[in-house]
Amino acid sequence: MRLAVRLAILLLTLWGVAAGAQGQGSPFLPAVPKTPILVIEFERVFSESAFGIRVNSEIEQAGRAIATENRRIEAELTEEERGLTDLRPTLAPEEFRKLADAFDEKVQRLRDEQDAKARALGARTDEARRRFLTVAQPVLEGLLREAGAALILERRTVLVAADAIDITDRTIARIDQQIGDGAPEDPTPDPAPEVPEVQPDPQE
Repeated sequence: MRLAVRLAILLLTLWGVAAGAQGQGSPFLPAVPKTPILVIEFERVFSESAFGIRVNSEIEQAGRAIATENRRIEAELTEEERGLTDLRPTLAPEEFRKLADAFDEKVQRLRDEQDAKARALGARTDEARRRFLTVAQPVLEGLLREAGAALILERRTVLVAADAIDITDRTIARIDQQIGDGAPEDPTPDPAPEVPEVQPDPQE
């Protein structure tokens, strides 16, 4: 009799822990419903998973670094342009034209270099999303099998869907559990982006 009472208390305790964890959005989520169709908000899966949070943080940090470089370069070029303007009355037209052309070439070169960095950052973002889709696919296939479903649809393309067939939260929890943030175990930090120093013109 005492054993039965202790067992009942233990089961009630475990049920309470599981229920509390489920209310906090932990891995104790309801079972995947048996249904032929599932829906998912994949953008939220990416942005709210540990993997996506890490990637977005790294991209934002790199974007801020480029923006800081752009402001510094703009300030230096503005100062150089002001100095060139001040020199104009003291120079022959031909000499001033050479200096002005050299300055225009420098501005264009720096603009092209910074644009290339922005494009590279965009490509890095696209590559991270493709990699995330690759590592998430086995998780999605597992959920598909658990539900006995035939396909998973992006929720934004569906007019109306029952919340019960939405596996967004389950997918986030499963990816975090199986993949984590996807960072290398011994990451090597990317070198700081190189920005050419704006050198004063020797003629100044």
